[in-house]
Amino acid sequence: LPTPPARLPYVPHVPPTALLGKVTATTFALERPHCVFDRHANASDAVWLAVAFANASATFRNPPSRADVPPYKQLPTARSYMTLETAAAAYSCSSCSAPSPSVLRVGGDTACRDLGRQDPCNGPLPSPGPYRVKFLLMGCRGPKAETQWSDPILLHRAVSPSTIDPAPTRRGSDVVVIASILASLGAVLATAVLGILGAKVWSSLCHQDLGTDSFTRRSYRTHHIPPALPQPLPPGCRCSPPGLCCSVPQPPAPCQRI
Repeated sequence: LPTPPARLPYVPHVPPTALLGKVTATTFALERPHCVFDRHANASDAVWLAVAFANASATFRNPPSRADVPPYKQLPTARSYMTLETAAAAYSCSSCSAPSPSVLRVGGDTACRDLGRQDPCNGPLPSPGPYRVKFLLMGCRGPKAETQWSDPILLHRAVSPSTIDPAPTRRGSDVVVIASILASLGAVLATAVLGILGAKVWSSLCHQDLGTDSFTRRSYRTHHIPPALPQPLPPGCRCSPPGLCCSVPQPPAPCQRI
């Protein structure tokens, strides 16, 4: 009887760090399992990834040889498949410093839709799932070691065009109308403010003019010229008519001798 594969404590998981396209509608990313199979792997061994619907992972059976690996095209009926065949040396501890990708992309090979391909494919996942995955170390005599199944991985759901609500378009039109009204009110308010400021400026200019006239008139009042004192009449003269010389300054009246 074949020896059961060793159960490793490693659990596959989606990278916890921020990653563009980490989970999409047809793919998801996995962290590479470095230093997981070193104690069990030989140079000729390969590591596979088993992908199954979450409710079918318990019934998955490891294939006894590479020829029995379930292919991608049987996923809708078998509910599982195996993909991403990689040399075990690529996951060894010595490969950690190698310039290899730190993540694996499950479902990233769109060419797998060609049913004529016979090699194991890593085709797009047909539904949101959820899915569970595990790594399986395969030698020439069959499975040698396997990891734990991952937690369920749910993909994003694609939205059908027929289910898109046209309400956002109407709401967008309402927003445009409201923005136009607010812009008009803003223009009216700006015009009113400019009118008030103009009136205040004009009023201040008028007050300044009035103040200048008053100052001018007051400045003229300050130059007061005292009235001329009456000149004494020469001896032996008198004014004619009498009293005219004493009330308003006049040129000396002609005098006559008495």
